[in-house]
Amino acid sequence: MNGAAPTSVGAAASTSVDAAAPTPAGAPAPTPVILMLPGQGSQYPGMAHGLYGTEGVFTRVVDEVLGLLGAEGRRVRDDWLAERPLVDIDDVTRAQPLLFALDVAYGTLLASWGVRPVALVGHSAGEYAAAVLAGIMNLPDAVAALDARVRALATAPRGGMAAVAASPALLTPWLTSQVVVGAVNAPSQVMIAGPEPHLSAVTDALDAGKLTWMRAKATTGFHSPSVEAACASTRPAYERIAYKAPRTVVVSGYTTRALAEPQLSDPGFWAMQPARTVLFGPALSHLLDGEGPVGGGPFLLVEAGPGQGLSMLARRHPAVTRNGSAVVPLSPVRAGAPLDIKQLAAVARKLREHGHRLGHRAPTDGLVDPGAPVAPVVPVDPTTPSTREREDQRWTATAGAA
Repeated sequence: MNGAAPTSVGAAASTSVDAAAPTPAGAPAPTPVILMLPGQGSQYPGMAHGLYGTEGVFTRVVDEVLGLLGAEGRRVRDDWLAERPLVDIDDVTRAQPLLFALDVAYGTLLASWGVRPVALVGHSAGEYAAAVLAGIMNLPDAVAALDARVRALATAPRGGMAAVAASPALLTPWLTSQVVVGAVNAPSQVMIAGPEPHLSAVTDALDAGKLTWMRAKATTGFHSPSVEAACASTRPAYERIAYKAPRTVVVSGYTTRALAEPQLSDPGFWAMQPARTVLFGPALSHLLDGEGPVGGGPFLLVEAGPGQGLSMLARRHPAVTRNGSAVVPLSPVRAGAPLDIKQLAAVARKLREHGHRLGHRAPTDGLVDPGAPVAPVVPVDPTTPSTREREDQRWTATAGAA
């Protein structure tokens, strides 16, 4: 598991948010990219299996993140890749480190193609990955704090979250001191969260009120009072982080504005995020607004993480249609190695259609046959590394320099 040097991803990831390469004279400017990073609930069995061991940059980043977690990281990886995991992937001890690792790996892979986003926005745990990709935290510090977060949240009361087709105001009569609005994803799409049996009592009441809802993939009441004590206990881990100004705009799903002081370097802000309400819908609106930090578009919104949940939200956003923006996820909606690889090719094609000059690492049309079996990884003689392997090393070789 200990692939690259233990301080490698930070600089490679932060490269993803440096200024884009200059556009040749006379060529149209590429459509600006906004990176969206998903959080809890986006995980699914078999996610990204087709990239692990076949995409060098992606594999090295995942191995580095999990390697920094030591023996527990090995157990997380084993459960992720196992047909019958010992610990379910929805458990906080599996979902949180895996989502962080995959989000950072997808973002770094995109950077290795030469893509430089103008902004990042994360949902819940996705904001933590955005902080690493933007250079706010280096990877070892972030993973150490992530480890403290996961251990603390594992002691929180069992609970969950549920998506409800309603506005926060409409839900007010059903909410309690324990079951609250945990996320606002759109004007009439929210998540409620809380511990059991309180959450089930509220969802039963929603049934009686004929409101449409669905359970999310979480076994903890994230973004509710039930995890406040656990989150508060992790503050010392965040006090040890040396925070830096972001290399690109990060719009926070908690403040709905570009991350800046005093929140940027406030340990309490980062420690308490799993207990605070996620305002992804308002954050996305601010980002797509002509008065926002990166103008009014059009944009190419790329979801860098498992699943396509944020892509679905973005496609329904009125500003996306109004300003001619497009949305594309890096991950397929379901597991399958050929699907993983085919989706990467689709994203590369979309980026080229929008004027991006991608490096030779990016897939090209005709190289992916979705019906063909995925070739096994062939060990490379370390004394004669290939050009691609040397580049893989370069992208994960000088961590935490940002």
